[in-house]
Amino acid sequence: THCVSGCVCPHNQVLDDKGGCIAPEDCPCVHNGNSYSPGESIRVGCNNCTCRNRKWYCSEEPCLETCSVYGDGHYTTFDGKRFDFEGDCEYVLVQNYCGQQSMNQGTFRVITENIPCGTTGTTCSKSIKVFLEVSIFLNNDGHSDVIQRTTGGKMPFQIRSMGIYLVVDTTVGLILMWDKKTSIFIKLSPSFQGHICGLCGNYDGNGNNDFTTRSQSVVGNVLEFANSWKVSSSCPNANRTKDPCTVNPYRKVWAQKQCSIITSKVFAKCHSQVEPNEYYQACVEDACACDTGGDCECFCSAVAAYAQACNEQDVCISWRTPSICPLFCDYYN
Repeated sequence: THCVSGCVCPHNQVLDDKGGCIAPEDCPCVHNGNSYSPGESIRVGCNNCTCRNRKWYCSEEPCLETCSVYGDGHYTTFDGKRFDFEGDCEYVLVQNYCGQQSMNQGTFRVITENIPCGTTGTTCSKSIKVFLEVSIFLNNDGHSDVIQRTTGGKMPFQIRSMGIYLVVDTTVGLILMWDKKTSIFIKLSPSFQGHICGLCGNYDGNGNNDFTTRSQSVVGNVLEFANSWKVSSSCPNANRTKDPCTVNPYRKVWAQKQCSIITSKVFAKCHSQVEPNEYYQACVEDACACDTGGDCECFCSAVAAYAQACNEQDVCISWRTPSICPLFCDYYN
């Protein structure tokens, strides 16, 4: 549909999709259904790809993969495995203290503390703890405490604000983004592939074995997997909770209407890059679950999670409006 041989064109030329005759090297390249002219570049992950002679030529920089946690316990591991888990405890999201390694051989650990934030069993992230050479405690009131463990030398991290996110940028190849509410994004260097464990999986390129417990057993049950990563054994094991839209049926229609923005034309550019239906279903669940206030906050966090996934694919969507999840830019700037 973009360049074909045709008898209407002179020798050594081809027919383009507009009916004109062009040299083969002037044919466009195609990515996700869009055509790009020779010389045009696009961003794919963390690499730049340039169209030349009908082919894409891409840089080969190693890309940081992302683990995300948002809303009513929606997880996506580094290897793309999605699951839901609602537990009221502290849990290890990611660490490189795994397997037979002694506790002195790892270099980092990220722990999240979840608390109930609705009557249906939904949980929210109250605080995050990052352990490097120093310990960093992040609280949802915006405060951060740093406990110095080493003497002298440069601190192995930097804390900064980026829009609605609090960002911890470390020197070990880990970046953490948190909206101080329910959304956490952890980016990790490829150098850690296959050497990590926790709720974010093992980062070995295979999502099928991400349910690896603390004892290094691969299981099929999400509760067995996730409960094994409790920090304290005194916490009760989490059980599967009821569907929040069944518990609160009066909220279902409102939730479906609000969350339809994810599958609407607003995000049309992203639909071919990031499957929207799972994010839509998660949004409906969250909007039904937040029944003790913060209705719009739960909805907005769910949509923002899809927008962030689109942004990871270099598709930036301007979806917020004065009536839909507005941000007061003067405040954040």
